[in-house]
Amino acid sequence: QVQLVESGGGLVQPGGSLRLSCAASGTIFSINAMGWYRQAPGKERELVAAITSGGSTNYADSVKGRFTIFRDNAKNTVYLQMNSLKPEDTAVYYCNADLILPGSYYSQSYWGQGTQVTVSS
Repeated sequence: QVQLVESGGGLVQPGGSLRLSCAASGTIFSINAMGWYRQAPGKERELVAAITSGGSTNYADSVKGRFTIFRDNAKNTVYLQMNSLKPEDTAVYYCNADLILPGSYYSQSYWGQGTQVTVSS
């Protein structure tokens, strides 16, 4: 069974840093794009950052220059390095990945369970 397991969330003061990790486990043929989304209370889920299998990246304007997404294809893991955190970054962060399973001709989207990030003094 394929799973995305996130880690690294927590409480941090404004200006601080956190690194989120998301590891895909199970029988996987290949992974296309991977990304991080977030959802704050009362708001819709939004894309934070995404990275293709070739390493091309895309960021929300609100995090450009502060967050960095990168991946380790050998470990099927994507990371989100978050620096200069602000209270408005507080949200549940979700990992997403487009996976191709053995024997399949198309990719399927999988989600992690979410990890809470709280930025507060």
